[in-house]
Amino acid sequence: MHDTADFMAKTYALGSGPWTMTPVTRGALGRIWKLSGNGSSWAVKELLFGCDEEQVGREAALREAAEKLGIASPRLLPNRHGAYVSQLAPSSGGSYVKLYDWIDGTEADASDPDVLDWFGRTMALLHRAGEGASGTPNAWYERCPQDADWKDLLKKVQQAGLPWSDALGRFVATSAAELAHWVTPADPGDLVTSHLDLQPQNVLVGSNGPVLLDWDNAGSASAERELARAVYVWSGGNRLNTGSARRLVRAYRSAGGRAVVKDPHSFSMLFATHLNYIHVQAECAVDPTVTAAQREFAGDQVVACLRGVPELAVISRLTEALETVW
Repeated sequence: MHDTADFMAKTYALGSGPWTMTPVTRGALGRIWKLSGNGSSWAVKELLFGCDEEQVGREAALREAAEKLGIASPRLLPNRHGAYVSQLAPSSGGSYVKLYDWIDGTEADASDPDVLDWFGRTMALLHRAGEGASGTPNAWYERCPQDADWKDLLKKVQQAGLPWSDALGRFVATSAAELAHWVTPADPGDLVTSHLDLQPQNVLVGSNGPVLLDWDNAGSASAERELARAVYVWSGGNRLNTGSARRLVRAYRSAGGRAVVKDPHSFSMLFATHLNYIHVQAECAVDPTVTAAQREFAGDQVVACLRGVPELAVISRLTEALETVW
């Protein structure tokens, strides 16, 4: 990665170095590297499946608006041409890359009351920063695969002989249809521009407190549905902690958050993203045009997601637990 390190230093005018890049972690769409040199460190995000430059613009705009309201996050740095995304040379893979401040810290503990209070306030501020959104939400949050899509995919997985094909088949025969019933378009009057990936793993707690990472998905969505999804995730998922859920929502409301979780329809975004993620990763796992490492990663993601499919009984308990908060 020496050539890539030198390219980043030159493109972002970081100085002469020497510079090194070390791998840190891999996500569904990108890989994080630590770029170090001259006594400083930066985070390089390599986008593995192309780049939507308009999306990067939305990310930059929302992060800037949120910063003005006091939400801490790594800066997304422009290159020396003023662009927030750059492309590596073909000899280095040709990937698109973004450069951020490097943040030292530990992953947020969703059971920590102080962290829950911070997160509830932060989500309320995000919804304030993104009020008045007019764009149509991405289909990822509004629609999900249909029966025919699952049937076609399951056939490919079975033909490939993947060890999780039976588990996927059981999911398709049961939970997929049950959750899809609740996936509907959002109310246009409830739309905000927001982060859309508010998970504990996207929060690092450093010496100055929590910092919100990974703004790549920033866009238009229902505030109610983002709140519902976040409360489910931050209160333990299917291992529901109702106390954590209530605390988070109280902090959200106290900070001026207006969204209200009403019924299973409020969780449409949670269900859509879970169904879509399983479908996309299963497709990748049988895609001959991607690398073996990408197929393996995708298969592992499918297995993990099938173990944590949202349960409607838990959603009902969560909704009931929040009735006294509103």
